[in-house]
Amino acid sequence: MIVDKANAALDSVYTADTPEALEEAYAAWAATYDSETASLGYLLPFLITAWVARHVPAGDGPLLDAGCGTGLSGPSLNALGYRDIAGLDLSDDMLKIAGSRNAYSELKQAMLGGPLPWPDGYFRAFFSTGVFTISHAPATGLHELVRIIRKGGHAIFTVRDRVFESGGFQAVFDELEQTGKWRPVEESPWFRCYAIAEPDALVKTFVFEVI
Repeated sequence: MIVDKANAALDSVYTADTPEALEEAYAAWAATYDSETASLGYLLPFLITAWVARHVPAGDGPLLDAGCGTGLSGPSLNALGYRDIAGLDLSDDMLKIAGSRNAYSELKQAMLGGPLPWPDGYFRAFFSTGVFTISHAPATGLHELVRIIRKGGHAIFTVRDRVFESGGFQAVFDELEQTGKWRPVEESPWFRCYAIAEPDALVKTFVFEVI
């Protein structure tokens, strides 16, 4: 059953204990990722476009889809008038599928939490869903993402409830605010990231302006 396969794949990525193990888990999942996450009612790659559209005018500079996976967000943003979108992911197998959508101006492989291959202030905004979650990118990865966003640009991303406190996200938020790197703009309530399955899996969307 497709839902059972999807749940097993989720378990494999949530239990990965090294970046290499996580990359291997996504490589194994890449070919069926779209259909299996759809069976769970996965909302985030499509819902994040609402926050992007609210805060970033179309045509106002390049965007980064940080942790783009198979590129589900790209076509939706293209339909809303966003043409210049770069994608970043740790999985080459996922990036190949993202590339087949013809929705991204460039795709690069890198791990959030390490150095990113763009200069300071390169992007108008980054958006990210399903990346700051169990066994995935650390909160400290936000420092490098903020570095590559221009002043007046935006950071738009979701955080899973189970890692918000344990992962030290509030401390990183406070540090970036206290050092004058960003200011808070919007914070959603906690909401379900799967419309069908996993009713206890909650996320929150955060929006910050880089200053």
